[in-house]
Amino acid sequence: MSAQDAPATPVRWRSAMEAALYGPGGFYVRPGGPGPAGHFRTSVHASGLYAGAVARLLRWVDAELGHPAVLDLVDMGAGRAELLTGVLAALPADVAVRVRPYAVERAEPPAGLDPRIRWTASPPEGTTGLLFANEWLDNVPLDIAEDGRYVLVAPDGTESPGGPVDAADLAWLERWWPGGGRAEIGRARDEAWAAAVAGVERGLAVAVDYAHTRETRPPYGTLTGFRGGREVPPVPDGSCDVTAHVAMDACAGSGSALLTQREALAALGVSGARPPLALASSDPAGYVRALGSAGEAAELMARGGLGDFLWLCRPVGIAAAWPGVGRGPAVG
Repeated sequence: MSAQDAPATPVRWRSAMEAALYGPGGFYVRPGGPGPAGHFRTSVHASGLYAGAVARLLRWVDAELGHPAVLDLVDMGAGRAELLTGVLAALPADVAVRVRPYAVERAEPPAGLDPRIRWTASPPEGTTGLLFANEWLDNVPLDIAEDGRYVLVAPDGTESPGGPVDAADLAWLERWWPGGGRAEIGRARDEAWAAAVAGVERGLAVAVDYAHTRETRPPYGTLTGFRGGREVPPVPDGSCDVTAHVAMDACAGSGSALLTQREALAALGVSGARPPLALASSDPAGYVRALGSAGEAAELMARGGLGDFLWLCRPVGIAAAWPGVGRGPAVG
């Protein structure tokens, strides 16, 4: 089903999202487009401090693994490989030379891609290192239910009631989104994350996204759209991003840690503290640079914004789920 030629017959939201985002002419795979950065601002685009923090996390994983000869770095939903490019630039040369970077993305690779980066439509098997998924799960298509029935949607965004929710989705709702009303069925995301983690032989898998947990499920859901930097109605015709927050605790699995981005970045050495005023006299240029860095860090860690994103960390074959804070708050 093409995003441009989608039939007028309403379909379930999961099918509509798949066509609108990834079908022929879909929002994420359309040739020549600006990529995600042209439509919304992620932590990757907000500041190079983010790539620096991921580079430090990769070095911690490297140490946990005993500094293997080949260190994998897998970026799920890589966009235009901005994060991979930033991480590679932030690594010391002796570490970077051992890194095998993968960009997992359904769109075609951008022009001028770093030749070290392997571009692939699916994650590799046998990963030894770090699998990192920044704002990937929110774009895994999902179904929506209302009062026990699937919600259908037409290409213009008009919704209508569908058939009863099937047994597997009903079981997911009863466990993870009880209470009836409107709900976003995250089972497809749980399965996508489990499949990605299954490809990690040893190391750490991390998913970062705007998310909620069972205690904070939004009563009317979070489905929305983005285009050109603005939030717009979620019309599944390929003209905009269609996204919904992630039920991160449902994805977690046993042994995972769940932290806010604010906690995670602080543990990785990012600080929004202003530089001492005395630096303005002794090193004016350095003071300006430090002030700019503090402002960027503050955006990444802001309450009510990027700082409230959740980091889901799943260790595979290593003892810890998180550097500096033990296993972190366990979930699953």
